[in-house]
Amino acid sequence: MRILLTALALTLALPMAACSPDASEAQSAATIPVTIAMGGQSHRFAVEVARTDEEQKQGLKFRTSLPVDGGMIFPFEKPRIASFWMQDTLIPLDMLFIRADGSLDRIAENTIPGSLEPVASGGEVAAVLELAGGTAAKLGIDETAKVTWTDKK
Repeated sequence: MRILLTALALTLALPMAACSPDASEAQSAATIPVTIAMGGQSHRFAVEVARTDEEQKQGLKFRTSLPVDGGMIFPFEKPRIASFWMQDTLIPLDMLFIRADGSLDRIAENTIPGSLEPVASGGEVAAVLELAGGTAAKLGIDETAKVTWTDKK
């Protein structure tokens, strides 16, 4: 019995990171270029792509940081109203809800880590781009921006 209790205690003591993807491994995943253009200027990001349902459910959970010009894009097969939450997300994110023509439907800035409150688009979108919290304000990104990307599967 003592051995079972010791084994249980050791199992519970393992760090959460052991049960989640290694952040450094996930951040070194293949990326695609995403460009945000606005007011005659543009900014390029190298972002991971969450294509499958599993990848979209995982998203940026358990990450402790993002590269300055990094992030993740969630493309949808066809435009739809999108709703995200921040459960198990440890860092604030800016969520850019992108229409099929590349225009921005909505920007949700500095979403709250761990929140279960839905963060939803205002209308149908073709993709959602998640960047480090504060990026939109720092770069002056607003709803007049256009977003383009090439997804080589």
